[in-house]
Formats: sequence, structure tokens, C-alpha cells
Amino acid sequence: MDAKDILGLPKHALPIQEKKSKPPKESQRKPEGISREVYALTGGLAPLMPAIDVNQLKRKAQAQNEKITWQWLPFTNSARKDSLQLYHWVRVVNGIPPTGDYSFAKYNKSVDVIKYTDEEYEKYLTDPAWTKEETDQLFDLCERFDLRFIVIADRLPSSKTVEELKDRYYSVSRTILSARAASPGEVANHPIVKEPYNASQETERKRALSLLLSHTKQQERKDVEVLAQAKRITEARKTIKASQQPEVPVISDVEALGVDKDIISAETVPPSTSSQFPSTITSPVSETASVMASLRMLRVYLRTYALEQMVQAASSSAGLRTIKRVEQTLQDLGVNLKPKVPTKAVCAEHLELRKEILTLLNLQKQLQNKEAEGSSFRDGSYTETPGTPPKQQALRAADLDRTFTPDSISIGGERFGKREQKRKGGPGRLSEAPSSPAQSKRPRKYKASD
Repeated sequence: MDAKDILGLPKHALPIQEKKSKPPKESQRKPEGISREVYALTGGLAPLMPAIDVNQLKRKAQAQNEKITWQWLPFTNSARKDSLQLYHWVRVVNGIPPTGDYSFAKYNKSVDVIKYTDEEYEKYLTDPAWTKEETDQLFDLCERFDLRFIVIADRLPSSKTVEELKDRYYSVSRTILSARAASPGEVANHPIVKEPYNASQETERKRALSLLLSHTKQQERKDVEVLAQAKRITEARKTIKASQQPEVPVISDVEALGVDKDIISAETVPPSTSSQFPSTITSPVSETASVMASLRMLRVYLRTYALEQMVQAASSSAGLRTIKRVEQTLQDLGVNLKPKVPTKAVCAEHLELRKEILTLLNLQKQLQNKEAEGSSFRDGSYTETPGTPPKQQALRAADLDRTFTPDSISIGGERFGKREQKRKGGPGRLSEAPSSPAQSKRPRKYKASD
């Protein structure tokens, strides 16, 4: 017995299956005009839709007779005054080198420095702190270094600061422009005349900047805390000031919304009337003042935004159901919830209408309450609750439950009867009353020991 007998395999060898050779794939040649990457992705299949219109492609000019070469040729730069000649590679077509100025010469920009004559200097530009030689040297360096005053201060032999150099240059230029102009209006819009240089302000700015940059992290944290505390104090003062101001002047800033009329009308309501429905007729002055304080902090806001805030403040004391009824009333009247043209008069009338509708709804509610009270007083001075028997039936039940008491029994007897009633559980039973029949007792269970 061998392994084949154990495994149950036949003893003769299995026929060897020959592998079928796959037919060789036909190699496709990459067509011209398609890159190798695109051909590898698409397999040479054309897209279903063209990615771009062929007519939109810019065709290159057919230059069959052009011969392009690159040559090492000399060139000059017009930006240089020394006529320096350098060399670079140039694209030459058909042996004709390109002509014209150097292509990068257009980026050479220079500052137009104002020049003055000796007569103008003697007449307008004399300054005890500056001599003519120093001024001439300053203007020469300004023209040479394109107003780079840091470099100019380094080149100038005098020990003047950068701010002094700027002040001298701009003051001389401004004076020459004003002297040469026929009228001041001709040079009024010139930058040097329109925005004069202030040396003291520039010095203070640099000093503050250096002081700020020299702060340590601990000083920066302290400054942040001080600024935050100052902001809190300012906001608290604004809130206190807004709450302490009188009511009418506080609202006077938004007379366009007609809020002053609301507050005045609320103040003129008699005390008896306001006590009946204080929830809506009394205007919420505190909330209005807070809204006005927030609007003042904004400084710039839309009238529609202010109207929305004032409407919310006016209806804050009313419930959600009352607000919906006000909006439903406005829709029934054909009035938009938000004015389409929110002018001053329209916003004032809109708020006045909302106030009147709110007052009307509260009056209707008060009327319903009064009518309900009147009907209850007409029916009786008490309110019957569900489950309470009528008055006559209650009296009859009391008479039936009452136990006969002899006249000879005094007040003490009544007390005794009550105690007995409480002790025995029967209503109004006395000691002379017959006892109730004996109740059946449960049989006693005997134990095994008995």
C-alpha cells in the first residue's frame, strides 16, 4: 500500500494537460500627434467628445523658408550713461539680427527731482540750519540714489538725521512748486503740496515703534490686560450713561422710528388703566434704552435693522401668541410685516400701527375677562368645580347624615360625641347608641405543637 492507495488516487498517471499558447498581441504603433502618456492612458482610443474646438486653436504660421539660429552678439543699454557694451545670446531669423533698444531698459525708472536756480535759492530757500552747498549736495544725492534717504544719510558728510534730510528736501520742493505756479490751485493736488511732510510726527512714530518692538512678552501680556480692562470700563460707562439718561432724549436719536411717541403715550396712560393691563400698554423703556445703546455703539446701521430691533423691544413683554396675532392682523389689513420703503415717516407709522394693534388685542382680552367675571357673579358668588354636588343636594346630604342629639346634652356632650365619633369611626355616634353587631372572626390557626 502506498500513498496513492491511502488517498484513493488511481495508480496510473494523470494525463498532462498542455498549456494553450496565447496568441501574440498585435503591437500597435503610436500615432503621430499624441503624446506617449496620453496614448498609454487611452490605448489609442479617441475621446467621445472633443475637449476643445479645433477652430479655436491658434495655428502656427507656416514658416517653411525661415532659418532660426542663435548668435552671440553685442548690445548696449540706454539706461546706462557710460555706453557699456556687453554680449548675450540673440535669436536670429534668416541671418538678420534684431534691432531696437535692450528689452529690459523699460524697467529703468528714475525720480524726477526738482531743480532750483541760484536766484530762487536766495529768494525762497534760505535757511540758517542749511547752507547752499549742503542743499546742493543733498539734491544731487537724492537724484543719484532715487530718494533712498538711508543711503543718502550714509553718504552725506554732515551728521544730520534722516528726518532732517527728508524735511529739507520736501520743504524745498514744496516751496519751489508753489513759487513757480501761477496760482495756488494749480499745485493743490500735487502729492508734495497736498500731504506735507511732518518731521516731528515721523520722529514720534519711530520712537513709539522702537518702544513697541523692545517690549518683552511680559510687558505685552500686561498691555493686553490693560486694554481689555479699559474696554470693559468703557462699555460699562456707556451702559450706565444710557440707563441714566432721560427717556425722551434717549429715544430722540431715532425719531424716525416713532419710539418717542410710544413712550410718551405710555407715560400719559392713567394709573388705573395701566394697572389693568401692564404687560403691553406700559412701554419697556429699559429694553428700548438697551437697544438704543447698542445702536449708538454701532454708529452706522440701516433703518430696517433699527426698526426690527425696536419692534422686538416693543413686543418683548407680549407672548408669542400675541405677536402672531399682531402679524396676522397686519396681514389682514394688507400691511407688510416689513416696510418696502423704510423711510422715516413709514417706520414711525409702522411702529405706531403695531402699538395700536397690540393695545386693541389687550383691550379685547380684558373685555373677555370682565364679561366672564360678570357672568360668574350673575350665576352665583362661588365657582362650581367638577365633581361638586349642587347646593341643595349638599344640604340634604348634611341633614341625613346628622345624628339626633338630645337637648339635655350640653356643649361638653357635643364634644364627647365628637370624640366618640372619632374613636369609633361612626358619624355622630354617642355612648348610648346600640353597638354594632359582632363581626365574624377568622378561625385561629393551630400550630403543630398544639
